[in-house]
This record gives sequence, structure tokens and C-alpha cells, in this order.
Amino acid sequence: MTDAVAPRLVAFDLDDTLAPSKSPIDARMGELLIALARRVDVAIISGGQLAQFTTQVVDRLPDATADVRARLHLLPTCGTQYYRLSPDAVVTVYQRSLTDDEKSRALAAVEGEARRLGLWEAETWGDILEDRGSQITFSALGQRAPVAAKSAWDPTGEKKSALRAAVAALLPDLEVRSGGSTSVDITERGIDKAYGMRQLAEQTGISLDDMLFVGDRLDPDGNDYPVLAMGVRCHAVDGWEDTVGYLESLIPTLPVRV
Repeated sequence: MTDAVAPRLVAFDLDDTLAPSKSPIDARMGELLIALARRVDVAIISGGQLAQFTTQVVDRLPDATADVRARLHLLPTCGTQYYRLSPDAVVTVYQRSLTDDEKSRALAAVEGEARRLGLWEAETWGDILEDRGSQITFSALGQRAPVAAKSAWDPTGEKKSALRAAVAALLPDLEVRSGGSTSVDITERGIDKAYGMRQLAEQTGISLDDMLFVGDRLDPDGNDYPVLAMGVRCHAVDGWEDTVGYLESLIPTLPVRV
């Protein structure tokens, strides 16, 4: 798809694309997402769980008609869960889950390797390990760590990359990948944001060629890169303010749905 062809669906990463990590979206971002949903379908794909999507985005959206809300697609844990918005609720389309054996092995491997590598912090903001049903997530500083602390923990990404590689070697049957700024995610094999995009195409009937993905980690080591590698049109941003500027230029080019 060329830049001249208007997308029918725009998908976004969440943390550091729509908002600072684990933080609510700005009011202006909420206005722009609803304005975009008046024109095309809008999806959010992230390694986070549904509660994160709700507090960061859904609860911050301005009022919209039922038709507009129905065009919003939420894909937590990289698309292993899928939700739509009704006028007054979040509706489950599907949920996948790791087996108990997969979960126990993943939890043991990531904790063991984090301790071995000296990456198991004594002082954190919340739990380091989280069972998200379809995903096990390691957050080095805890789920509620402030943005500044997370940014300072591993500015080069070396710690996270070392942990990901060590855990992956112990779990060859599972997918182990870098998540947010301090996190490593473990899912079923073959689960990444490309999987989420394929699920979007299947559920909506919208071709991947008619989609656009916006993310801040489209570099080869980033967790948004699988979307670029599968051939979906992508736009790289550097923080949520950059996304605001991009949407302010994109939205006027798209016709409002009747």
C-alpha cells in the first residue's frame, strides 16, 4: 500500500506510542483516537493486559456514539486476547491461555535467569512477575515503576536482551521477547504483534494491505518490528507527542463515515 492510499484500519502500540509507559493517555490523544474512529477502525496491540488498556485508554476516551465505539479493537498480550467496545462495556471476542505447565516453566525460568544475571531487584514498585493468562511478564522494577526509573534501568537495552536470550534458551517451545522498557514477555510460540495483526484481519475482514501500524519500536530489535517485517504499512514515532502530531496531519485526509 502506498502513502496515497487511505487505510481502513489504523493500529497502535500502547506504551510510548499513545502514552508514557503505564500512564493514562493525554486528553488530546483521546480526542484524536475518537476522531480517527469516526473515519476508520482503530486497534491497539500491546503486551499489556486488559486492565492496562482500560485504565490507560478506555477510561480516558471522550464520549462517542455506539457506532464509533464499535470501531475500537483492543488486543492485549499481543493479540492472544481480543476485545471490542459496546456502549457500556468491554466485550470479549476470544481469550487464549498458556497451560499450567507452560506457566510454571516460564515463571521458573525467568526468575532463575534474572537472579543468575543479577537483574532481580530488591526494591520494586509492585510485582516483578505477572501471570496474564496468555502471557507471563517479567518487569524488572515492578508493574507500577515510574517512567523515569524504568528509563534509567536499562538505557541501552543490554540487560533486557541478555535476559531474553538466556530465558529463550531454556524455553525453546515458547516465545520469549523483549516487551516494554524493563520487561520480558513469554507467550505461545509464534505469538507477537504480527499475530495480532493477522487476527485483526481475520476478525474484521480488512486486508493487511489496508491497514496502517503506528509504533515506537520498529527497529529490528523492537517488539513492533514483526509488523513491519510482515509487510504491513508502518509509521515510526518517537513518543506519544509525535503520535499526536502525526494524527493531526492524518485525520483531515480521511473522510468521515456516514
